[in-house]
Amino acid sequence: MNGTIFDIKEMAVHDGPGIRTTVFFKGCPLRCRWCHNPEGLSRKPQLMYKSVRCIDCKSCQKECNHDECRPFGRCIYACPENCLEITGRDISVNDLVKELKASADVLGDSFGGFTFSGGEPLAQHDFLLSLIEKLKDYHLCMETSGFADSEVFKSVIEKLDLVIMDIKLADSKLHQKYTGVDNKVILDNFKILKQSGKPYIIRTPLIPSIIDTDDNLTKIKEIIGDSVWEKLPYNAAAGAKYKMLGMEFSLDG
Repeated sequence: MNGTIFDIKEMAVHDGPGIRTTVFFKGCPLRCRWCHNPEGLSRKPQLMYKSVRCIDCKSCQKECNHDECRPFGRCIYACPENCLEITGRDISVNDLVKELKASADVLGDSFGGFTFSGGEPLAQHDFLLSLIEKLKDYHLCMETSGFADSEVFKSVIEKLDLVIMDIKLADSKLHQKYTGVDNKVILDNFKILKQSGKPYIIRTPLIPSIIDTDDNLTKIKEIIGDSVWEKLPYNAAAGAKYKMLGMEFSLDG
């Protein structure tokens, strides 16, 4: 079975306990206007063009024989300034497991485990479950928006050691406006998570004037009760990658 990922971050220290390796799954059903991983939104591989480095030599426009370059009409290997990068790759479960275990072996007893992030890992739940099964001897964590079919959500969290779940906006209309989806599915899955007995952390990104308001944070607190709650400061550089991907970044409206 194959899945699509866009990054593997080793030595991660904010994605669960210990020093971990985080796997970023490509594809997400939400369209949060502040998303700091825009390369994780589409399931398809994308070309990232770092225009600030470009010297306009046009070397990338020459024909090449690389299959991975053909969809983009440019050769990513010809650029002398390394302006071009394809973000996203298909990989089999077995190949990914082999790659991940190699990173774990380097740290030995200091290794904390694996975290699945994105994008949205639940959007590739079959691939995720197969990966979890092959890595079950390690501490496993998932970072998720919680937007998934309830049965899919249950089937995944029961096999994990820790779940980190976002709750961004308590109001359903505002959630629809700023993320593209209603929050009912998310809040229903939070109830499932809370009743599951699994350790979990709730995270809320503090987007100024949208999420970081007294009204919204008070309502989230009412929803999550005494849950462990991490409030993440807004990343002011969140929009930097959008231009490189040919995408628009906007928090207006």
